[in-house]
Amino acid sequence: MPPEPCAETADFVFNQTMLRIRDPQASLDFYTRVLGMTVIQHLDFPEAAFSLYFLGYVRPDDAPVPADRTARTAYAFARQGILELTHNHGTENDPDFAYHHGNSEPRGFGHIGLAVPDVEAVCQRFEALGVPFVKRPNEGRMKGLAFIRDPDGYWIEILNPQVLARSV
Repeated sequence: MPPEPCAETADFVFNQTMLRIRDPQASLDFYTRVLGMTVIQHLDFPEAAFSLYFLGYVRPDDAPVPADRTARTAYAFARQGILELTHNHGTENDPDFAYHHGNSEPRGFGHIGLAVPDVEAVCQRFEALGVPFVKRPNEGRMKGLAFIRDPDGYWIEILNPQVLARSV
């Protein structure tokens, strides 16, 4: 049994995971068009030469994303499961530039995970869109889940929670 949450952390929210990206156009296309996320907030810091993009899933029954910049920023930082993409200006102009995705030596960061209702159907869509696979649902030891790569090579696990729960 997991321990009971302590009173001091009862209001904590796991808000975001940050990935550094080389080319914001390619990454934003991937995360919005391919994975269906919404850009909730975009913040530029020209004096420091970087930009931040906060993405997540906004459902019809969620509170709408505020139009006001301050309110939208607060909205982004209060949500669960936000993906922060950090772009350091100029990296998009260097074709040899790459961030370490963590799955080759030295290993570190591994992946983010995306729960979907039908792994096979989603993977067929990814295949049609030309998304690169690390592992297809029927490959390897763990059947029924897949790993794809984003434009920077970060791995994204594609899983169905009910199917995965039965297999472990």
